[in-house]
Amino acid sequence: MNPNQASKITKRGVGSIVAGLLATAIPPSIVDAVLHATGIYSPAGEAMNDGLFLLALGYRILFTIGGAYLTARIATTRRMGHVVVLGAIGMLLGTMGLVATWNQGPEFGPKWYPIALIVLAIPCTWAGGRLQGRTRSGRTALDAGLPHCA
Repeated sequence: MNPNQASKITKRGVGSIVAGLLATAIPPSIVDAVLHATGIYSPAGEAMNDGLFLLALGYRILFTIGGAYLTARIATTRRMGHVVVLGAIGMLLGTMGLVATWNQGPEFGPKWYPIALIVLAIPCTWAGGRLQGRTRSGRTALDAGLPHCA
């Protein structure tokens, strides 16, 4: 592999992670804004009930899986490695959010919510990467005899 090819692969790998981050961050923020604007969520700065945080967790899970799918789709090599990096970045950002909002009041939500975001980051990104892991023939990595997670 020549240096130009290696550089393209590296740029594409980094780009795949950035695309995954954007796909996991921007759409849920838009959904949050819509739910606040429509009155489904409380106005910003006011406490919400656990059911609404469960709703938020649900669509964040879906967007995280989708972002990981996108990361795996864009990456040309070591797709699951890029997906795990995306999950690790998600865990780091979630931990930063947890630390920043811990004991800041009920308007920041229940303590289980940021913990769930941290705990689910890797499993959700793994699921998205595995979902994308289908070969062109429609077979899974397991069917094709490729390395896989049990």
